[in-house]
Amino acid sequence: MDDRILKHLISKLEELRADQAAFVAQGRAADFAEYRHTCGVIRGLSLAEQLCNDLVQRLETDDDD
Repeated sequence: MDDRILKHLISKLEELRADQAAFVAQGRAADFAEYRHTCGVIRGLSLAEQLCNDLVQRLETDDDD
């Protein structure tokens, strides 16, 4: 399988996560509820990114066999 699609997805997830992190770091959350929500989004994007990275590694390992 061509892992370019997954690598593109990972790069988009990284970009989205960085945008959300910058939002929080710049203090742009209107209130604590928005801050918590944004932190949840960052956590979800990080988890999705890690799952994609794991899948890429698994695919690369399977290709070696």
